[in-house]
Amino acid sequence: MAMKPNVYIETTIVSYLTAWPSRDIVRAAQQQTTHEWWATRRDQFEVLSSELVIIECSAGDPTAASERLKLLNALPALLAVTEAATELADALVSAGAIPTVASRDALHVGICASSGVNYLLTWNFRHLANAQMQDRIREVCESGGYAAPTICAPDALF
Repeated sequence: MAMKPNVYIETTIVSYLTAWPSRDIVRAAQQQTTHEWWATRRDQFEVLSSELVIIECSAGDPTAASERLKLLNALPALLAVTEAATELADALVSAGAIPTVASRDALHVGICASSGVNYLLTWNFRHLANAQMQDRIREVCESGGYAAPTICAPDALF
C-alpha cells in the first residue's frame, strides 16, 4: 500500500476552519474552500502540524483559541521545532527568501523541509504561497540539503 503524501497545515488553515464566517467576500470564499478541502480531501493526506502552530493558535480570544486547539489536538502528529528547522529558518531569513518580519513563516518552512513534508498548506500569500518567493525558498532549502515543500492554498490540492 502506497503511503499518503503528507500536508502541514499552518495557522491560517486552522483559523479558517474554526472562525465565524467572514463578511469579507474574499476571506469568506477562502474559508469555504478550506472547509470543502477539509471535508472532501484531507483523508487523502497525512495531516500534520507543529508546536509552532499550537503556540500561534493559543493566542487571541480564549474561546476561539480553544476551538483552534481542539482541532489541532485531533491530529495524529505534531512536528517539533528542531535545531535543523531553526537553522533552516535562519538561513531563509539571512538569504532574503523570507523577510525578517516573517521569521515565524520561515520557521514553518524550516519545520516542513527538515521533516520531509510534501505540502505546506496556507492562505498566507505575502510570505509563503507567493510565486515570486518560491524559487528562492526552494534554493535555500536545497542548499541546506532539504527538499522544499510545495507551498500552496487548499484550492491547489483539490
